[in-house]
Amino acid sequence: MKKFVSWNVNGIRACINKGFIESFDELDADIFCIQESKLQKGQLDLKLDGYHQYWHYALKKGYAGTAIFSKEKPLNVTYGIGSEQHDSEGRAITAEFDNFFMVTVYTPNAQEDLRRLEFRMDWEDKLREYLLELDEKKPVILCGDLNVAHKEIDLKNPKPNAGKPGFSDEERFKFSVFLESGFTDTFRYFYEDLAGAYSWWSYRFNARANNAGWRIDYFCVSKSLEKKLIDAKIHGNIFGSDHCPVEVTVDI
Repeated sequence: MKKFVSWNVNGIRACINKGFIESFDELDADIFCIQESKLQKGQLDLKLDGYHQYWHYALKKGYAGTAIFSKEKPLNVTYGIGSEQHDSEGRAITAEFDNFFMVTVYTPNAQEDLRRLEFRMDWEDKLREYLLELDEKKPVILCGDLNVAHKEIDLKNPKPNAGKPGFSDEERFKFSVFLESGFTDTFRYFYEDLAGAYSWWSYRFNARANNAGWRIDYFCVSKSLEKKLIDAKIHGNIFGSDHCPVEVTVDI
């Protein structure tokens, strides 16, 4: 049985100053993934005893970036999804283990007025193709900030946010297509009708105190792993970022 955790830290250096290490130690994951590290190589010497570290940095300074911290050394680690325009932003890492692939991603935000929607749609298609290729070899565990609230239950105020970044018809449709291609949203697998479960809150309008949030951080797994799922959690009581950690436990 393995425990996996994912957290958009919205700047790892800032998060360290807000209790990251204490939360990391408390969660004690077998594999811990982060997104939006906002870091370049050499800017941080992070001590995580007992973990192997793998970082994917964006070319642009202080932007995006992902990392995987694993107790077990992977068989192989690759960076990106085979798309130069996306991979330059440090948005994906794949760690291969004996009987599964661990993939962490930071999905591009469609931006205000959906001005980056075309870039986002291209990412969705390329990521899905990449994951399906992996799935032909062994099961996939995908985690990260996917920057979409799939259904109305996944955000506090769906009506005023309809058509906005993260809740546009196009983004929601692509997530449906992804799930239908052979993947499971682990949180909804266990908690199909649970409302008020969010992983991101705006820093404005006292959103977190009012739980006016969005569920945009996910663990999704290959359908073949459904029966091996033990539990899924959202750690809304852990602070340090505008996102909170999400977790899944798998008998793998």
